[in-house]
Amino acid sequence: MRIGIIGKKLGMSQIFKENGVVIPVTVIEAKENYVVQIKKKDGKDGYSAVQIGYEEVKEKKLTKAELERLKKNNLPPLKILRELRMKDDKEVEEFKVGQKINVEIFKEGEFVDITGKSIGKGFQGVVKRHGFHGGPATHGSMSHRRPGSIGGTTPARVLKGKKMAGHMGDETVTIQNLEVVKVIPEKNLIMVKGAVPGHRNGYLLIRKALKKVAK
Repeated sequence: MRIGIIGKKLGMSQIFKENGVVIPVTVIEAKENYVVQIKKKDGKDGYSAVQIGYEEVKEKKLTKAELERLKKNNLPPLKILRELRMKDDKEVEEFKVGQKINVEIFKEGEFVDITGKSIGKGFQGVVKRHGFHGGPATHGSMSHRRPGSIGGTTPARVLKGKKMAGHMGDETVTIQNLEVVKVIPEKNLIMVKGAVPGHRNGYLLIRKALKKVAK
């Protein structure tokens, strides 16, 4: 079962192993999540999924429809909602609306996939955005950071997908196979090896790895 939890990125730190090796880690705060909705393939939704919610907020922060749906299931007003697809209805049946999920679903040594919004960089040129080398730096060149030709005479248009200047970052990114270094249930903290997408206090979806399992 590929269950997950929503958390908040607190920042990066480091942990020392007994042999003195330094491990860079990202510290993620993952308070209790609530199961908000169950979707079944045999039902009106047509697919199997579990919707989870995170971080309580004031009621005025939500729309009337959102608030009524949560109140109907005796749930607090929740700021972030995410949907986790399941293989079949059998996996979904293990959950109930209102059930709480915390960091204890993860164990040290196992691997997770983390999804978040990358940091926005604004409008950038091709050198920064796509890693172009740029033109000559001397001898009268006027094409230091320009993209160069963007197409030939045939076809007489710019092909779709051409690497050009534009908005960079602020995209949904998933980093796979990050090792869980430490779990601190009493503080609702999980530490994973390496960096994860997004800025501090950005929201993350942490799921058990799809392609890799603990040894």
